[in-house]
Amino acid sequence: MDKKFYVTTPIYYPSGKFHIGTAYTTVLADTYKKYKQLKGYDTFMLTGTDEHGQKIQTVAEKNGKTPQEHVDEMAEQAKELWKKMDIRYDYFIRTTEPRHKEVVQKIFEYYLEKGDIYKGTYEGLYCMPCESYFTESQLVDGKCPDCGREVKLMKEEAYFFNMKKYADKLLKYYDEHPDFIQPEYRKTEMINNFIKPGLEDLCVTRTSFDWGIKVESDQKHVVYVWLDALTNYLTALGYKQDDDTLFQKYWPADLQIIGKDIARFHLIYWPIFLMALDLPLPKKILVHNWIMMKDGKMSKSKGNVIYPETLVERYGVDATRYFLLRELPVAQDGIFSPEEFVERYNFDLCNDLSNLLNRTVSMVNKYFEGNVPSISTQANDVDKQFEETTKEHIAKFEKLIDNFEIADSLKEIWQLIARTNKYIDETTPWQLAKEEETEKLESSMYHLIENLRKIAILIKPFMNDTAENILRQIGVKDEKLKTCDSLKEYQKLENVKVIEKGEPIFMRLNAEEEINYIKDMMKAK
Repeated sequence: MDKKFYVTTPIYYPSGKFHIGTAYTTVLADTYKKYKQLKGYDTFMLTGTDEHGQKIQTVAEKNGKTPQEHVDEMAEQAKELWKKMDIRYDYFIRTTEPRHKEVVQKIFEYYLEKGDIYKGTYEGLYCMPCESYFTESQLVDGKCPDCGREVKLMKEEAYFFNMKKYADKLLKYYDEHPDFIQPEYRKTEMINNFIKPGLEDLCVTRTSFDWGIKVESDQKHVVYVWLDALTNYLTALGYKQDDDTLFQKYWPADLQIIGKDIARFHLIYWPIFLMALDLPLPKKILVHNWIMMKDGKMSKSKGNVIYPETLVERYGVDATRYFLLRELPVAQDGIFSPEEFVERYNFDLCNDLSNLLNRTVSMVNKYFEGNVPSISTQANDVDKQFEETTKEHIAKFEKLIDNFEIADSLKEIWQLIARTNKYIDETTPWQLAKEEETEKLESSMYHLIENLRKIAILIKPFMNDTAENILRQIGVKDEKLKTCDSLKEYQKLENVKVIEKGEPIFMRLNAEEEINYIKDMMKAK
């Protein structure tokens, strides 16, 4: 089996501060990387910033900076944010890097020589925030179909990529690779909305601004954002460079994660660019929906924007990651609300998980002086059923996460947590101690510790610090007992001792106070 896993996020446009939508994409990629690592894969995660274009130039000038000064600052902000959110990327690419520029120029000239790119004049409806041209029929209510903003008519000399040449080949690829796009309905959208009506050739250079990569053979043109940006997934690995070791090792990408607003570029243009380079396509492109507010999209003018730093600094990185991943089903929009955030924190994290850990550690200390007992006899019927149910939850979890149903996979872990809490009520350890049913009490404590170990492993890709905290408190130090390979069977835990006094991993919040705090932060400019 091929045990490598290359996962990418889009490279983000650094025109302003990143909100939780951007954070969600990056946390999702990071979670899959960590999950694959636990499964023994050699992983590589790429993220970065898309630093060219008219919008960057305009924003920089407005702030009295050069475009380079602006993107330098924004790249550092992005790196700092991902560090706060425990994102373990392997490389952060910036499209202003010399090596990226050089390869983009080589690719452009290759396409030109091959006849895939030709010069013409472009007149079309242009959306500056999206850096995209649209036909009249593609507009929604006369506005940009991606962001809903105003478009304006523009005309300039430009180079075009001959998309029509590859349209049939792309449709054939879709047909032969049904798992290429997830969820599948995104493929249907691309076919019905863009390909079947007649795929337009793509404008790939501009002359009306100069903040970009110059076309080597025609210096008044700069390479237009999507040809520049999309190739980052190759250049970051050393494609067409002296050292292409990473490229040979990791390409094609195993998973590329994007938001629905850039689906067209990644599901149509990107595969065609790769076909023109005679390169294999990514194995899967996952398109997720948006995090919405109750009153629609996030907007500073509405006073409903929430930034990840706000949540991380007050509630911790794991609570923030948990909420983002739990509340947004990939295939549909999720809703952020302060009320829902606080409720998830208090009920899922405090009541369900933290209390389970506290109760268990407390009982092992009370009944066995902190030493986790071993099982001396065959498991009784209650314990056998508990073991089987646990195995079923783990199997369901693995099926869901492998099928990119991330929110439901987390839900399945919490089903296991609920079942483990129920097991305490079923076995009534306090009654067993009172009646001196020592073997049953030993089995109960053992199974509780064993399930906490399994729960910690399952949540580790989502909430690393919390997982490590649980393992520390229940005394599991052997690294072999912290891997996915150890989930299937009930291990024979030996010489395991819990900490002397349990420590709450999440403290209950004052709901009204915290809801008001988050609302105030959302209104802050």
